[in-house]
Amino acid sequence: MLRIAVQSKGRLYEDTMNLLAEADIKVSSIKRTLLVQSSNFPIEILYLRDDDIPQSVASGVADIGIVGENEYLEKGEDANIIARLGFSKCRLSLAIPKEHDYKGLEWFNGKKIATSYPNILRKFMQEKGISSDIHEITGSVEISPGIGLADGIFDIVSSGSTLVSNNLREVEVVMSSEALLIGNKHLSDEKQEILDEMMFRIEAVRQAEDKKYVRMNVPKNRLNDIINVLPGLKSPTIIPLADDDWCSVHTVLDQKRFWEIIGRLKEMGAQGILVTPIEKMIL
Repeated sequence: MLRIAVQSKGRLYEDTMNLLAEADIKVSSIKRTLLVQSSNFPIEILYLRDDDIPQSVASGVADIGIVGENEYLEKGEDANIIARLGFSKCRLSLAIPKEHDYKGLEWFNGKKIATSYPNILRKFMQEKGISSDIHEITGSVEISPGIGLADGIFDIVSSGSTLVSNNLREVEVVMSSEALLIGNKHLSDEKQEILDEMMFRIEAVRQAEDKKYVRMNVPKNRLNDIINVLPGLKSPTIIPLADDDWCSVHTVLDQKRFWEIIGRLKEMGAQGILVTPIEKMIL
């Protein structure tokens, strides 16, 4: 049995549970239970606060964990990064009241900064040669300047709406963060096998992200031209049709270039274009 530590609430919890569900790992959504076992896969979920996950993995209380990169770096625990998961993205930034004139990091010399991430901020300031009074605080960091507790803040920023509502503006991005899968450095062979199977499923889900399976009928006299504009994984699949002058082409397109490529295909005579989402992709 492999034990995975997961944040007990918030966006990271939701993204993590969605990923497990897409990998066909079924877990009860009962949050009041600290430890929940999957009904169809040899893992159990340990629900924790996000800042407790790095230590639980490093100490062996959990075998692996999904945690924000910001918490992993802040805690500095001795655990391996197994994979970057690409979701729950945010950034850690310095912000100050809107009315202040800001011309560079030197503004923070001698200033008091409120943050829940003192270790990350302290390292950054030391590297930049800035001397600040770093005040560690939990809870609503963004209200600190407004109540006179600090001159600026260092905190997580996603949309930036929280800063705006507290009359703050982002002035320096210190680091970007995303969800990480971290692991204990001393997994048994049995647990490593379970982890490998889990990662196989997760990679199949991630490979399918933003991909579309496209089928179309194309005139044979334009087949080579059409193939040349298709950025498929390998060569597209060509299937003959009852009409000898036409064939069916099957391929995979990335969502980012989807409409651009579809437009070109239509110009080249492609018809009956059918688009379906892809749940999983195994390369």
